[in-house]
Amino acid sequence: MTSPKTSSQDVVITGIGLVSSLGEGPAAHWHKLTAPVPEPVFDAERFSPYVVHPLPEIDWNLQIAKRGDQRQMETWQRLGTYTAGLALDDAGIKGDEALCASMDMVVAAGGGERDVAVDNAILAASASRDDFDVLLNEKLTTELRPTLFLAQLSNLLAGNISIVHKVTGSSRTFMGEEGAGVAAVETAAARIRSGQSTHMLVGGAFQTEHPDMLLGYELGGYLHRDGWKPVWQRQGARGGGVVSGSGAAFLVLEQRQHAQKRGRKIYAELGPVSSGRARRTRGELDANIAALLESAGLPAGELLTISGASGGHVATKAEKAALDARPGLAPRAFATLTGHLKEAQFPFAVALAALAVANKAPYPAFDAETERAFEGVPQKVLATAIGYHQFEGMALVGAAD
Repeated sequence: MTSPKTSSQDVVITGIGLVSSLGEGPAAHWHKLTAPVPEPVFDAERFSPYVVHPLPEIDWNLQIAKRGDQRQMETWQRLGTYTAGLALDDAGIKGDEALCASMDMVVAAGGGERDVAVDNAILAASASRDDFDVLLNEKLTTELRPTLFLAQLSNLLAGNISIVHKVTGSSRTFMGEEGAGVAAVETAAARIRSGQSTHMLVGGAFQTEHPDMLLGYELGGYLHRDGWKPVWQRQGARGGGVVSGSGAAFLVLEQRQHAQKRGRKIYAELGPVSSGRARRTRGELDANIAALLESAGLPAGELLTISGASGGHVATKAEKAALDARPGLAPRAFATLTGHLKEAQFPFAVALAALAVANKAPYPAFDAETERAFEGVPQKVLATAIGYHQFEGMALVGAAD
């Protein structure tokens, strides 16, 4: 039975899959993030002068049983497929052929990983040759494996999830950094609210420990250079403020009635999801963040806020100013501990918000110098993702009953 305050088509979260430098699974993340003084895991040497938050040790066999499936995937695809399996397991859907066959999916993904050895070979050969067009054709026909071009397709992550976990309902893939994650969650929630879907898998993955992924940030001048610092303390430091991380987040979203019929535990209800794309070159970002906060349906009083702030100077400064303008908000910038997860950033924020609601406890400050304490039980939690380059999004996550 639903209470007078709930609807059978409310969107609820019944499965969470998480992987980051802190570990894997919701329990491991809750344990690490609620320690009295949460500690980051990072590597400041391998890609110096840049810091990254690396993947933990993962036994891919636990979620991707066939070695052949593992071999044909790049790391980011294995990571996403693995984490999707964690979410399906958590929701009690993995292995249920009927539920998987009728399950829809929305994935946030970037492009594939380049073959760095081939790139280096082309650059080395070009130093002694002038016929660059001939050289490129030679390398394209002799060095690149035929499957590389297929592996570059962003929708290969969704395809691998379908193959490995038998999730064979409709599938959509969005590209566009944090905006892809916002659009994925927003679209999945809208389909469930409208009755078009009863249960959906939604999320994204990002593997930063690959030179071309870091290059994408650095070409725009976004990478932080002065050693690890909390997100809110990177203003004025050398570089652009972003410290990236490898990780993934997938959620199982369901109609409330669908979850209740299955007798599944509900972590939280996913409330309003809103998105925007401010024209930042015209100075619209501050007003757009304020408008998103205004439309989010925030409750009165104290509100724990899981911020997806990247550390990128312009975006993070604007978000902090908007949050500070509302004294009731108590932000927690989780990228301080996980690094920036790009397409997975917003699903990760929503997952952490759901865990706080489900466990009836807040997170301590991730940056004791900047973030203030939150007292009491979080009945609702705000999740944000203000893109380091573009796109903005927010969601309000509340108690399930």
